[in-house]
Amino acid sequence: MEQKLIEIASRFNTDRPIVAAKPLGEGFINDTFIASTEGGVRYILQRKNNRIFTDIPAMMDNIRRVTDHLKKRVTAMGGDPLRQVMTLVETGDGKLYHVDGDDYWTMTLFIEKTLSYAAATEPHLAYQGGKGIGLFQRLLADFNEPLADILPGFHNMRFRFEQWDEAVKADKAGRVSSLTEEIGWIEARRERMMSFWQLIETGVIPRRVTHNDTKISNILFDKDGEVLCVIDLDTVLSATALNDFGDSIRSYANTGEEDDPDLSRVSMSMDMFRAYTEGYLSEAKGFLSQEEADNLAFSALFITFEQVLRFLMDYINGDTYYRIKYPDHNLVRTRAQYKLLQSMEQQFDAMRRAVAEAL
Repeated sequence: MEQKLIEIASRFNTDRPIVAAKPLGEGFINDTFIASTEGGVRYILQRKNNRIFTDIPAMMDNIRRVTDHLKKRVTAMGGDPLRQVMTLVETGDGKLYHVDGDDYWTMTLFIEKTLSYAAATEPHLAYQGGKGIGLFQRLLADFNEPLADILPGFHNMRFRFEQWDEAVKADKAGRVSSLTEEIGWIEARRERMMSFWQLIETGVIPRRVTHNDTKISNILFDKDGEVLCVIDLDTVLSATALNDFGDSIRSYANTGEEDDPDLSRVSMSMDMFRAYTEGYLSEAKGFLSQEEADNLAFSALFITFEQVLRFLMDYINGDTYYRIKYPDHNLVRTRAQYKLLQSMEQQFDAMRRAVAEAL
């Protein structure tokens, strides 16, 4: 296996020949390896999941456009573009990917002497995570090139409700009759969620470059604990900046698990919300419009609601999208996310005050 990895890594323009390649971590989507040269320089080699990302060339072109812009901004600020921005490595024929059978492989420079965290477990880390995503968005606030839509319908509430209506009508798994209460959760909030989505559709809330996978493990820090570089850019899209904020709060501020069977453990932590918000706005408040700022807190409800809808819809469809570990797993996920949504709704005024104070 290692020899095969070395052969694939050798297709890329590394500074010296590749002499070793080992697995790195346990990715949920891509397979990741670290490849080393005889001179000691290391690279990240990835086998991209082309079942999720169906247009790898377009995805890599998005990443190239975004990283080129980031490197220009970092250089202009007197920073180090090789450490503060992901560096893509081309193949010998000038492409950003190598195709081997059905597999697509890519390579980036490994950034040495960095710190990373598996999860944000306390407010200080939530602040740092917010700062990292805020900085990423700030450096790209003046980016005006087109990006390919590699995830059609992503966070598009009109599209989600179209899917939802079809699922309920079809009732493929024969479960609708037992879900009167849960379906009511969705329908009671349809109008409010669509009103928010229309602000995006009509351009009242602008579209920007968004990361769309904002967990803290996708941020590298320097030895002093300062934000250095945002990584894993496979999901960069043109969307509202509020998507990144809302999804961060959904994960960072949940006191339970996404699929927690014990609903007494699930709530939104105001301490974590406040910390992430302060970190995010320390970088982002200079470029956000008034409409974005006004809707920042609501974006957490919007994204969490979307996840309630998607888990319940998959349960109605017979569990065809999300991988499940037991028969009612998607229903358990639905109820846990709904409990989180309720907690957000109950604390919404406090969330809005926290945003106003951070601004």
